[in-house]
Amino acid sequence: MTTTTSELTGDLEQGDTAGAPGTRKRRKGGGGLGAYLIVRFLLIFPTIFILLTTVFFLMRSTGDPITAALGGRLPPAQLAQRIHEAGYDRPLIVQYFSYLGGIVHGDFGTTISDHRPVLDVLKTFGTATLELAVYALIVAFIVGIPLGRLAARWRDRFPDAVLRVFAILCYATPVFFLGLLLKLVFSVKLGWLPVAGRASTSTEIEIESLPHPSGFYLIDAFRTGDPNAVTDVLQHAILPAVALGLLTGGIFLRLVRTNVIGTYGSGYVEAARSRGVRERRLLRKHAYRPALIPIVTVIGLQVALLLAGAVLTETTFEWKGLGFQLYTYLQERDFVAVQGIVMLLAVIVAVTNFIVDVVAALIDPRVRY
Repeated sequence: MTTTTSELTGDLEQGDTAGAPGTRKRRKGGGGLGAYLIVRFLLIFPTIFILLTTVFFLMRSTGDPITAALGGRLPPAQLAQRIHEAGYDRPLIVQYFSYLGGIVHGDFGTTISDHRPVLDVLKTFGTATLELAVYALIVAFIVGIPLGRLAARWRDRFPDAVLRVFAILCYATPVFFLGLLLKLVFSVKLGWLPVAGRASTSTEIEIESLPHPSGFYLIDAFRTGDPNAVTDVLQHAILPAVALGLLTGGIFLRLVRTNVIGTYGSGYVEAARSRGVRERRLLRKHAYRPALIPIVTVIGLQVALLLAGAVLTETTFEWKGLGFQLYTYLQERDFVAVQGIVMLLAVIVAVTNFIVDVVAALIDPRVRY
């Protein structure tokens, strides 16, 4: 059979195309998202391990937990017996590997001050902190995103100047100081909202009487079927959520403003403007949505900030969560409990950052490479 010149040329062109570097790169790039997510997920474990190790040795740098918590309260012989029973007289490296082995099997130790399993403390009070963090994030979104958009719309004018000062005050004011001001104004002076706690005593009794309460008071209040219980829980949550949410809301405001202004000067916005698109539509359709992408990427960092602020917020409003318990255990010098709480907070931050990385990779493919 005779091969024509056109057929030979076509075969050569197909072979060159199949072997071209650009084509090979595109074929390899098809699994970019999967590889990226696997790497990000695997990074959670060394992060938690490093934090766990650091906290363990920092806690032990002051001595054994029994002496730290009960030193001076017990006779020396009884104190030495307690130390021996807990295994704190063994070499430090042996204690470390024993602690790691316990964590693998779900044993985080027992608190010294109230003799409770640390895992039980985490389950009981972790949901309260998580609930407060969700409320605070909602406040941060409500305050930061619309006001940031408004500040960009009125760039370098009086509303923009006022909103920038407001943003600085939000994230520069200590959260405990803001919490005290809110309590004085809305609870003591005006009497509109409760002073402290997650709910009134009657609502707490009603929630605790439920079979298998979730620990999230708002969910459990809905489960009771009592509208007054739902209202009571929401009223108790307003001031702590505002005090903690404004801290992050100020950061969101500045971030949205900066990114909206940046997208205003991009090529596609200028092209839309040249076609006669109105400024309001430019802001809503062309500049606003791309400016929200950086918000997603910093949410993980803000969760860490929220958890750090929760310690002061929960103490100020007597919101019985991990922050409140952490403060209590620090006063008791109960380093076993402190170690478990800090580890759980580290896990929450690490997992949250992974979720944020997944969302950011789905929104913007550039973060995968």
